[in-house]
Amino acid sequence: MRRVGENRLNELWGRPLVTVVLISVIAVMLWPVLGAASALGTYAALLLALLFHHLRNLSRLHNWLEAASPQSLPDGSGAWEEIFSGLSRLMRRKTQIETRLSATLARFQRAGAALPEGVIVLDEHGRIQWCNPRAENLFGLDIRRDQYQQITTLIRNPQFVEYLEQGSFNEPLTLRISRSDGEVVLSIQLVPYGGSDKLLLSRDITHWDRLETTRRDFVANVSHELRTPLTVLSGFLETLADMRKPDPDMTRRSITLMAEQTARMHHLVEDLLTLSRLESTQNRPHEEAVDVAELIQGLQRDGMALSGGRHRIQVSASNRNGLLGSVDELRSAFGNLVSNAVRYTPEGGTIEIGWTVREDGCPVFFVRDSGIGIEPQHLPRLTERFYRIDRSRSRSTGGTGLGLAIVKHVLSRHQGHLEIQSEVGKGSTFSAVFPPTRSHAVEKSVRDTAPEQAD
Repeated sequence: MRRVGENRLNELWGRPLVTVVLISVIAVMLWPVLGAASALGTYAALLLALLFHHLRNLSRLHNWLEAASPQSLPDGSGAWEEIFSGLSRLMRRKTQIETRLSATLARFQRAGAALPEGVIVLDEHGRIQWCNPRAENLFGLDIRRDQYQQITTLIRNPQFVEYLEQGSFNEPLTLRISRSDGEVVLSIQLVPYGGSDKLLLSRDITHWDRLETTRRDFVANVSHELRTPLTVLSGFLETLADMRKPDPDMTRRSITLMAEQTARMHHLVEDLLTLSRLESTQNRPHEEAVDVAELIQGLQRDGMALSGGRHRIQVSASNRNGLLGSVDELRSAFGNLVSNAVRYTPEGGTIEIGWTVREDGCPVFFVRDSGIGIEPQHLPRLTERFYRIDRSRSRSTGGTGLGLAIVKHVLSRHQGHLEIQSEVGKGSTFSAVFPPTRSHAVEKSVRDTAPEQAD
């Protein structure tokens, strides 16, 4: 390749020299014929013509170089034809390289845009060169507006600024950002590359942070719930062991309280096992046609037994159809709603167990009570495990704090959801809403049950 270039250079030098030699030969040949003056004049004219030719091509080359967007090279002759031809080949190679680079850049940007993580390209001074849509969404950026802006002027967080200035990026930074739609937890890591440039990678870990918080709360709550009855059992056992002479009354009272605490732990463990089974994606419910009206009759009897005659429990079943689902899971969910209504309704109150269908065709099981009601700020969190409005009251009523969490998971496994309406001092209505596709006709006729009152 180098030798070819040298040959072309020699040709470019050789052609003008050959032309000058030919002009000189012509002038010498004209000297005897036309005389010295005419020969020299002809020689000078030919040299001027040659000079004009080169100046003309130089001017055309200069105009082409000065053009804002050159499209095509001018035509040339002689040595200039070779020069323009070489420039044309160079421009074609340049265009091909630019096309390949543009395609590569476009592929890179498409790949960056498809990443689930946010990516921001920073220069050595921390200015934004490029970012993908995910990063725009996480940090509220706009690449058209914020390109070449200092990253620390757009993300004004002391932890983030300190992380950039410390220069050690082996470990990611967990950053909490408050936005209009709530707090977002991000995992951020800076990755130096290509000398002084850097990649700022960000991932939304809000969901995992909430899961970790839920896990910690769950462990703490289970430990607390088990510690209380274990403390009671341990205390009574120590008392009984230290008694030199058994006291029948004390022994009887201790055994009664220990049995209550043992039953409480048993219910807690059973509810935990139920939740674990419901949360398992591999354990799908065995579905069958459930006669909800018949199921409600059993729930009414259980509610009356739990109430002990302290409440008026009535049934309203206007929906003639049954429900496609797991009878055991539905009985557990509906039973938790009924038992909660009994526990949180003062003596003499009314509890209504209903099975109806809405105008949109969705079958609804509901439990309406005239109890103490729930303040609005507590409603969104009622289905969280161990969430209690009044912990002391929940403990006195014998609840484990897992009932509504079980209800939520059962309904989710049946494509349903829980709706809660409540007013402090007037009562609450808990409605289990199912999709119309879950409605199922039962073979035997279902009669509306007349309201019954507990003894």
